[in-house]
Amino acid sequence: MAAGYDIETFLEMLAVERGAAENTLQGYRRDLEDFSGFLGRTKVADAQSDDISAYMSDLTRRGFAETSQARRLSALKQFFKFLYAEGTRADDPTRTLSAPKKRGSLPKVLSIDDVDRLIETARSETAKPQRSSAARLRAQRMYTLIEVLYATGLRVSELVALPVSAAMRDARLIEIRGKGGKERLVPLSPAAQRAMKDYVGLRAAEGAYEKSPWLFPSHGDSGHLTRQHFARELKALAQTAGLDVTKISPHVLRHAFASHLLQNGADLRVVQQLLGHADISTTQIYTHVLDERLRELVEQAHPLAQR
Repeated sequence: MAAGYDIETFLEMLAVERGAAENTLQGYRRDLEDFSGFLGRTKVADAQSDDISAYMSDLTRRGFAETSQARRLSALKQFFKFLYAEGTRADDPTRTLSAPKKRGSLPKVLSIDDVDRLIETARSETAKPQRSSAARLRAQRMYTLIEVLYATGLRVSELVALPVSAAMRDARLIEIRGKGGKERLVPLSPAAQRAMKDYVGLRAAEGAYEKSPWLFPSHGDSGHLTRQHFARELKALAQTAGLDVTKISPHVLRHAFASHLLQNGADLRVVQQLLGHADISTTQIYTHVLDERLRELVEQAHPLAQR
């Protein structure tokens, strides 16, 4: 379909005033001509907000990705802004329209069996004879890191910066200072408590890091283990455990903590508090877990599901 006069004028403005490249102009032309084809007899310059909304819905039905829809809407917005500025139209029909929100990608999630295998592999490494006291400490540190991370769902930055005092008390809860200096309490499992005490005990027995205030000290500038170092050691452990290393990271273990809680009946608001999310919308990336659990409950409990 040949582009109308208004479209050609708009493309000429882009080329002359903004120095748009030829492939950019062709992209705008294709987008505007596609919209023209959707409108049929209605001129593009005469389209109303309802026409544009219907077009965006049509793009969804045709399977266009959110990014492609956003690009088409951007082209329309610039076109109608141009017509408004030129006095061709008295209004801008795209003014109140916004691009479709990109769906939050679902986090990679380990199964409970995968996490069990990872933890058991880390625990078994602590029982093996090691070449040196440093190797013994590294094995116990890794086991402690995983037990604590899976028990608490801490951000990796919060985990590696835990004070050694967190292991010195018998409390089932530890206080975490998270993003923005906000404090929250997170529970510790008995296994995580034992791992922390065993690690600190081994450190004392080896005479290592006696004056360090950190639970996971190192000789680096920060004084404690870095996120990058932990991530590398975690992938090495995953390989030993026979897991896909591309699917393992400290963040994935945090996601596993949240997902497994929801799978077993935890409330989304509770998980929000434990993760330290300021806004429930951040936690709602896990609603796919709730949807699956609800589906399973209906299939198990609803009498019609048995037919």
